[in-house]
Amino acid sequence: MKNNDRRMVRYSEGALLYSMGLTMFQRIAKEANAVYIIEGMPPLVKCDVFETYIEKYRAK
Repeated sequence: MKNNDRRMVRYSEGALLYSMGLTMFQRIAKEANAVYIIEGMPPLVKCDVFETYIEKYRAK
């Protein structure tokens, strides 16, 4: 699955998609303000917001 295939993912899907641990993905998603909580549903992470945030960690 490519990053562009999904606009929003659950925590477990995002951790797999971005090849990182679940706890780390959750922490970064919250720092990025990319988490959307809708009553009665699991939290969703908006991929484009998450990706924009993690760009600041790119090695130069």
